[in-house]
Amino acid sequence: MYIVHLTTELAPIAKVGGLGDVTAGLSKALIEAGEKVEVIIPFYDHIDRKKLKNLKVDMEGLISYEEMNECKNTIWSAEYEEISLLLIEPHEEAKYFKRGVIYGEEDDLLRFTYFTRAAMEYLLKKGKYPDILNLHDWLTTLAAPLYHEMYKSLGLKIGGIITTIHNMKYQGICSPEKLGRIGLHTEHLIKQDKLQDQSKPEKLNLLKGGLNYSDFLTTVSPTYAIEIQGKEGFGLESILVKRKEKLRGILNGIDTSYWNPETDPFIEKNYPSNGSNLDEVEKAKIENRKALYSKLKMDYDPALLFTCISRIVQQKGPEMIRFGIEYVLKKGGQFILLGSTPEPKLRAEFQALAEEYRDNPHVHFHFLFDEKLAHLTYAAADCILIPSLFEPCGLTQMIALRYGTIPIVHKVGGLNDTVFDIDNEEVSMNKRNGYTFDFPSNDSLRWSIDRAFEHHKNDLQKWRLMQMNGFKKDWSWKEPAQKYLDLYQAISSSKPA
Repeated sequence: MYIVHLTTELAPIAKVGGLGDVTAGLSKALIEAGEKVEVIIPFYDHIDRKKLKNLKVDMEGLISYEEMNECKNTIWSAEYEEISLLLIEPHEEAKYFKRGVIYGEEDDLLRFTYFTRAAMEYLLKKGKYPDILNLHDWLTTLAAPLYHEMYKSLGLKIGGIITTIHNMKYQGICSPEKLGRIGLHTEHLIKQDKLQDQSKPEKLNLLKGGLNYSDFLTTVSPTYAIEIQGKEGFGLESILVKRKEKLRGILNGIDTSYWNPETDPFIEKNYPSNGSNLDEVEKAKIENRKALYSKLKMDYDPALLFTCISRIVQQKGPEMIRFGIEYVLKKGGQFILLGSTPEPKLRAEFQALAEEYRDNPHVHFHFLFDEKLAHLTYAAADCILIPSLFEPCGLTQMIALRYGTIPIVHKVGGLNDTVFDIDNEEVSMNKRNGYTFDFPSNDSLRWSIDRAFEHHKNDLQKWRLMQMNGFKKDWSWKEPAQKYLDLYQAISSSKPA
């Protein structure tokens, strides 16, 4: 099959969060399965060209539209590792993708709708006819209505369109005039069965367009597929209920070659990734902790080490993260927070917390993204806190389990599908791999932290069972990619030739 991913991220060359990991991991697994895959992304100025192989111009002067004026684009082709890339470089005055960032600009909606239209124009002009076009979040879902309302009649042929929902909270709500700026007439789209927003009828909702116009919808975990048909649908739940026969939750995987304690170049002491020798794992974790403490200028201490590796945003349960830090320290443990804080109020709050603990040798706050430091922290820590209020999938718990680090999680979304409580007698012993709590509260988190301290000190058999179950599980993209491929083939074969 010929599969095209239209996306705004691809790890690690253009990554903000899990979206980049998903598009990279899924693409690699599909290629390994023998499929032809291309990924179309913006040519951000911070992409390191030295990491791209065979970079060359694929199409020069492609016409798109900005502010109702014709705008030319250069389309580049390249390979990153085994993935074939198409990179769109606009030549417009606003320099949409030459700002050193991926998101966070006031004109993000215009930037990414422009990119989406340019991508569709490219597929048409180049005569590319993918069997499957896989869209990702509101950032590219405009492609689905564009195809059915415009490009199909112009001669573009696509076997089937899938929208993958990574986070329902972000929907791309905008005024019709916004899309007019990229040369689109949108009056006919302001209808309930098209792009009209549910709560603001004068607005367009780009994610809704993807939900209505795509042949199939996927999301990143089975539990999240259920949750978004309720309150986690953020206003679009009725559409998802209506289309539930065309909705499937497929749990993400992780890149197990990149996240591999046996070969990881970023950690001090490698150790078996299959848990064959837990004594060796424990010794390696001590060596990694010493290296981590040295890097962070902390004094070595054998006390239980907790971490949280996360963006500090409301979704991630910042109040519980703060409580977890304070409670772990109160109980005599240690804590390392690796958390970027894009929200000004939360940034100020956590920086004040860091100042409060400035002279405490048992805690460290790191507010800048640092990939190498994250690897070393996974390899050194005993437990990781993930108290998210909602979590479509989550990758940190899978990475932690891959490194023998025990997750403490709120049972939502993909966390519910991957972490199973050590004390839950309804779960088979060979699945229990962490601590879970049903209600997002400080009391619930306290109970789980207490159990972690108790088991690590007095019930090492339980602790090692959790580690062993985490090591044994295949967290790779092999099974999820096969589920996507089966879905792609079913959609493609159901379409008339």
